[in-house]
Amino acid sequence: MSVTVAVDANGADLGPAEVAAGAAIAASQGVRVVLFGPAEAFGEVADGIEVVDAPVSIAKAPDPVRASRANPDASIVLATRAVADGDADAFVSGGSTGPALAAGLFNIKRAAGIHRPALAIPVPVPGDPVTIVDVGANVEVRPEHLVQFGFMGAALAQTVLGVERPRVGLLSIGEEETKGTPLVVEAHAALRDRMAEGDTFDFIGNVEGNEVTTGKADVIVTDGFTGNVVLKLMEGVSEKMLRAIRDVAGSSRRAKAGGLLLRPALLEFREVIDPESAGGAYLLGLRRLGVVPHGRFSRVGIAQAILLAARAVDGDVVGRTHAALEAARALRVSPMSGSPSTVASP
Repeated sequence: MSVTVAVDANGADLGPAEVAAGAAIAASQGVRVVLFGPAEAFGEVADGIEVVDAPVSIAKAPDPVRASRANPDASIVLATRAVADGDADAFVSGGSTGPALAAGLFNIKRAAGIHRPALAIPVPVPGDPVTIVDVGANVEVRPEHLVQFGFMGAALAQTVLGVERPRVGLLSIGEEETKGTPLVVEAHAALRDRMAEGDTFDFIGNVEGNEVTTGKADVIVTDGFTGNVVLKLMEGVSEKMLRAIRDVAGSSRRAKAGGLLLRPALLEFREVIDPESAGGAYLLGLRRLGVVPHGRFSRVGIAQAILLAARAVDGDVVGRTHAALEAARALRVSPMSGSPSTVASP
């Protein structure tokens, strides 16, 4: 891979050194990494890694927009600027989503015609993987935002997961098109009409919470507040189930014997559903790609996030996603020019 990924090492729960260790794993697989963070915390870095000393962190800033403007030397600001200037092809940030989004908007900027960038994550459900959009970038949305999220997620599923004709569903409280909030009802009609026009993806209607993991849809669209709750609930239930299985397997001598027989299959199952294996969420809708892994990820998850970003650059996820939106006439149009508009501010 001849791809360069800018990595913000500040904000991750396990510290900059763990991020640097993840960068070393990714570099060993051919990705060039530019690491932004406190250089003294990294120690000796591996070949293929360039260090930019950037100790200032705004990962915990209460106002990410203001912090991005007021701290031009912050690690996430410098990382996104490197992408904007063409010194890197994508960025990865394990800190809070807010600063990554704000810095990305200020420096990389929205792609032409995009209302709002969104976080899309392929959830590794065994046998029925599903991509959820949005999972945290937009707490409040309008129907036209959800329409774009649907096309973004479908293009991602097609490009990255190889789904030939993605099925897109809208998260709601009932299958009927009249169920849900006024926002959901309006978005349902808009998604149905736009996807019918494009004839590339299939809108299957509303999807209820108990159907998220059943394979009914390849892509599920929702606002960032609801999507984040759904994602973390799924992660919590998965972790609890694995702990419960482990406890039961060690509860008696007979159970321990059976546990030994099941151990290889259980380890494989854990690997499939482990959030770190997914690498993180794609930040779509900017002119260049961002990947936001969970702040608690270890070096393994950080490495997966960097590799995910590199593969997405190779697969031209940004270009293909934007092309899908354009083909469906789902881009925001400037009232003055009649062409897709570009808005730089958050």
